[in-house]
Amino acid sequence: MKKKIKRALISVSDKSKLARILPTLRKFKVEILSSGGTFKYIKKCGFSCLEISDYTNFQEILDGRVKTLHPKIHSGILFKRDNKKHIKQMKLKKFKNIDLVIVNFYPFEKTILKTKNENKIIENIDIGGPALARSAAKNFKHVSVLTSNNQLESLIEEIITNNGSTSLSFRKRLSQAAFTETAHYDSNISKYFNKLINNRYPEKITLSGTLINKMRYGENPHQSGALYSQDNFDHLEKLNGKELSYNNYNDIYYGLDIANSLPKGIGTTIIKHANPSGVSIDNKQLLSFKQAFDCDPISAFGGVIICNYKINYKTAKEISKKFFEVVVAKDFDTKALSILKTRKNLRIIRNSQIFDPEQIVFNSLSKNFILQNSDNNNFNKNNFKIVSKKKPTKKILNDLIFAFSICRFVKSNAIVLTNNYSTVGIGSGQPSRVDSCEIAVNKMKKFKHSTENLVAASDAFFPFVDGIETLVQSGVKAIIQPYGSMRDKEIIKFANDTDTVLVFSKTRHFRH
Repeated sequence: MKKKIKRALISVSDKSKLARILPTLRKFKVEILSSGGTFKYIKKCGFSCLEISDYTNFQEILDGRVKTLHPKIHSGILFKRDNKKHIKQMKLKKFKNIDLVIVNFYPFEKTILKTKNENKIIENIDIGGPALARSAAKNFKHVSVLTSNNQLESLIEEIITNNGSTSLSFRKRLSQAAFTETAHYDSNISKYFNKLINNRYPEKITLSGTLINKMRYGENPHQSGALYSQDNFDHLEKLNGKELSYNNYNDIYYGLDIANSLPKGIGTTIIKHANPSGVSIDNKQLLSFKQAFDCDPISAFGGVIICNYKINYKTAKEISKKFFEVVVAKDFDTKALSILKTRKNLRIIRNSQIFDPEQIVFNSLSKNFILQNSDNNNFNKNNFKIVSKKKPTKKILNDLIFAFSICRFVKSNAIVLTNNYSTVGIGSGQPSRVDSCEIAVNKMKKFKHSTENLVAASDAFFPFVDGIETLVQSGVKAIIQPYGSMRDKEIIKFANDTDTVLVFSKTRHFRH
């Protein structure tokens, strides 16, 4: 069912592509209604336009807050062209039909990024635009609605193909996009107000995002997948290689959580299947990479590297000798980028993500989802209590805190062994904490890591002595773990009997 466009209402905040549609509207003799800055822009471009206030005989008021909210406007959009009662009412009021609505909204999202001024933010909540879009989208059987500059080219093609008309299927697609746009817009306003009043878990919540990338498939080839961004921005700039997969994205963002917990500008993290295979912090980036890789070189094969620094030529040359799926860094030297690009399929990513320790994370559970605040805050010495007779040196305590920081990003039950701010054994995802201890120890022995300054971290308390016993027997000199077991006293006694440093954390750090 094609519908001729006789009259269009245009009211846009972003006018950057508006000039593209104007010649087509003039070609098919479409009358244009507009207001404010859009009216002035259309006239400046040399096209005829009737100002909405002249059309309605009602001047906009309240500093422009009320201009398109008028019965003559919304009746023109909403009336059913095939309803005799509607036709009679429109003739009685001498209202004309509006067949096309082109709107985009005040830049609310951009405004909250630029300022904390509440008045400016509130004034950038669009009322008239979303109201126009919803009216037109509801009446898609008769009206076309555009809510994005990206739709202008398809509208031009549609109008030309149909000699000044639009098809029903086209209008339906535009309607879906319009309702999605208004929902997305309102969800960001809702999120802003929840944050404003510190309402972390409101009675109702809307989660919205912008499509960043459709993937060839999801976690497995028979599944579909796509990446969406809640802040409408892709923080990962691909400089080389194939498109990122579902699993690549999963590993990258998992690794970025770890990387953001490390000192700024220092540290290398290698991820494999959403678990770290190695992490190291060192002022010398090449040494940092080598130590992270050497923790478990077998697991690192085909992994994802996350670097907290601008990769230089020497580090890039070393990386290029191994097989990795992805390398992510703050930036790359020109020579470093050149040598990494010799690995044709290596995905090279520049990361601009801004760390937000207050972010809310969620997991889907069938038709439900659970929310929680992130576990990303940096530790300090006040988070811990030394409970053993033997006290740690400053360096040992700092190494324990490093180990514990990495431990919270390892799938529970988690055990992390470190030596001089580098992981040397990681045991993850086991139902038994003793099994995780044994895996971490076996990896350390397999790759012949030194036990000279060996420390261990556990993401939760040891319920029995057997776990801590396994670690001490392997050469661990100091252990950090949360308190809370009914056998904490036994654990402390064992540490004292074996001359082992034992530090209790005030918090547990499961990651499932």
